[in-house]
Amino acid sequence: MSLKSLAAKQFAKKIARKTSKWVDSPIETQEKVFMELINSGKDTLFGSDHQFSRITTHLDFIKHVPIRDYEELKNYVEKVVAGEENILWPGKPIYFAKTSGTTSGAKYIPITKKSIKNQVEASRNAILNYIHETGNSDFVDGKMIFLQGSPELTEKNGVKLGRLSGISAHYVPKYLQKNRLPSWETNCIEDWETKVDSIVEETKNQDMTVIAGIPSWVQMYFEKLNVKTNKKVGELFKSFTLFIYGGVNYEPYRSKFENLIGRKVDSIELFPASEGFFAYQNSQEEKGMLLLLNSGIFYEFVKVDEFFNENPKRITIKDVELGVNYVMIISTNAGLWAYNLGDTVQFISLKPFKIIVSGRIKHFISAFGEHVIAKEVEEAMRQAIEATDARVNEFTVAPQINPKENELPYHEWLIEFEKKPSEMKKFIEVLDKSLQEQNSYYFDLIDGKILQTLKITHIKVGGFIEYMKSMGKLGGQNKVQRLSNDRKVADALMLQKES
Repeated sequence: MSLKSLAAKQFAKKIARKTSKWVDSPIETQEKVFMELINSGKDTLFGSDHQFSRITTHLDFIKHVPIRDYEELKNYVEKVVAGEENILWPGKPIYFAKTSGTTSGAKYIPITKKSIKNQVEASRNAILNYIHETGNSDFVDGKMIFLQGSPELTEKNGVKLGRLSGISAHYVPKYLQKNRLPSWETNCIEDWETKVDSIVEETKNQDMTVIAGIPSWVQMYFEKLNVKTNKKVGELFKSFTLFIYGGVNYEPYRSKFENLIGRKVDSIELFPASEGFFAYQNSQEEKGMLLLLNSGIFYEFVKVDEFFNENPKRITIKDVELGVNYVMIISTNAGLWAYNLGDTVQFISLKPFKIIVSGRIKHFISAFGEHVIAKEVEEAMRQAIEATDARVNEFTVAPQINPKENELPYHEWLIEFEKKPSEMKKFIEVLDKSLQEQNSYYFDLIDGKILQTLKITHIKVGGFIEYMKSMGKLGGQNKVQRLSNDRKVADALMLQKES
């Protein structure tokens, strides 16, 4: 065992002890975070506008601070972007994470000195937790690759600006710098396909131990490695033992990855965003991610079924229930207050508090009142793949409200198969049965002959990549929308339909 590997184990043990302290007192930890945030925000413009001086309890907070999304917080953010100080948080942020907005063009998410520290520590602790749990630390001596956006930053009114993954690249610890790939020059390439080709050239003769990134784009990297070397990834990188991912559910990709790799490897799921780092997988034996309660973020939750009510009930972790679909609302040490992140989560454990990401509040299908969410279609896909010999590259789901004459409406699954199932009928049956079992509304619609069984549209190999390229969203932190309540994504993908 190397000195670095031994030190990693010792550090992991220390962090595990520190983590257990707040895990054992979750309510008190969140109450402390809440008061620290309120006290820090009192003298800001936002704090003054919302009478932070009168807030001492969560009920006070609900009374004075409404839930907002980016659009509703934008007038404050624009002041921060313009260079004004003490608007959402004391002083000025040190970064803006630039992301693509749905209605307002670019979004500028402020990142403060405190919030980036929490982001970096959470990412580090996810790996250290894995080391402590498994005892596997040998990988720290090998080469590691993080597929991410360009680390090149611009500046806006004295504040550095870039993608979150590019900002994070500046915080890789010195002791890992020599192990890290790709090179800085390659990482700065903007065109994603050119970048991945360059990464393949830089890594094909290395023995990678850790690979990290969004599954859909790591898949592209693996496929290009296979073509270039005519070898499985696990054969090429004999010491590859750990895959770290976030952004999307890994399960629909798992069988494809295991085929590309040629064997199973451990994986760690992360839940980061420009707005904060919220959770990480803390067990190789159990599903779900540990909700980070001591990382400068105060959490509120609203039941999805109530979210669009005039005054939806806002609760803290003290009152959450297992298996309920919640919209997650955050207040952070970057100055986001009662902020609707847009993600929905379910708790799968209350001791400790562990979550799964169930989807996006804006991404669902309810064209017929069925309220189908991402978690349900992804679980249905997992079961269909498991029940057949299929391998799926990518998929999305949309309603078909106006089918051909005399046909009932249906859900259309647009799927890019890497390997089609030998029994397509069975694949469809498992998909539809799973969705009916998970969603009683969908079952009733099928049973009542309001909807017919789902249909599959075959997208040609590479079709989703072409679609993402046409949308200017190839690579980086971009993800395929898993499901939609309209035909916008589906109709665009029809250009990529198999002939």
